[in-house]
Amino acid sequence: MPPRKIHTLHRAASKKMDVPELVFVHGGYMDSRCWDIHFLPYFAALGYNCHAFDLSGHGLSDGHDVLDDFGIDDFAADLRQVLAGLPDNVVLIGHSMGCSVIERHLERATARAAIFMAPVPPTGTQGSIMRLALKHPQLFGEINAICEGRIGPNSLEMLRDVYFSPATEPAELLEFSHLIQPESERAISDMLMFGMRLHRSQSRLPVLVIGGQDDAVFPPSAIGYTAVRWHGRHKRIAHCGHMLMIEHQWRAVAEALAHWLETACCRQPQATNA
Repeated sequence: MPPRKIHTLHRAASKKMDVPELVFVHGGYMDSRCWDIHFLPYFAALGYNCHAFDLSGHGLSDGHDVLDDFGIDDFAADLRQVLAGLPDNVVLIGHSMGCSVIERHLERATARAAIFMAPVPPTGTQGSIMRLALKHPQLFGEINAICEGRIGPNSLEMLRDVYFSPATEPAELLEFSHLIQPESERAISDMLMFGMRLHRSQSRLPVLVIGGQDDAVFPPSAIGYTAVRWHGRHKRIAHCGHMLMIEHQWRAVAEALAHWLETACCRQPQATNA
């Protein structure tokens, strides 16, 4: 089967630095544009070459007509395809489902480092889905309505309560509603079953796990389990929900990532001739 066309965003570093390339992997119901609102410009300005791509069936990548056929393994293949065109020195940064894609990739490969933002817990999403369904029984119907362009006050309030911090005004979410798209049923099923999957051995590399203190999707206590699995550090951001990269507190998240990258990846300016 020929490789699928995978759409990639590239934001070039604003200055020459001896640092790894950054590759961002979006989460479920989203595409790469979620990174380009704040994070890609922020890290490019610090001197990092930044790349974000649309998983198969998302954004401008191929596969919309067969979206439900793609699972986490297929998305990991997308990541490998993108990495094949980049230097070996990369840091992988994922959000939510994107963390699962990176984890699957790292079962058979390695990277300079990895950052997991609001990751799916090692036990999978079953507990989260049950908890959300009890509290917000109309959630998934409302998400489907938004994907179809039908946005109402109830939709926006529910999005705020589930994905964002309480400080977010529902009207603000209209700015992000165009990013929401349907998600693969197979990928959703894969994440449900993580707790029953026999994981392959994984690379040993620097890992940061970061979550929002107000995350209603994956409670902040859950990020510790991912950190333990990867022998990594973990950090919680106050007044921040699940959508760390587009929250009010996005800058606090970005600064935490930047500080960790300097420590974990020995960020040094590249010498230039006077």
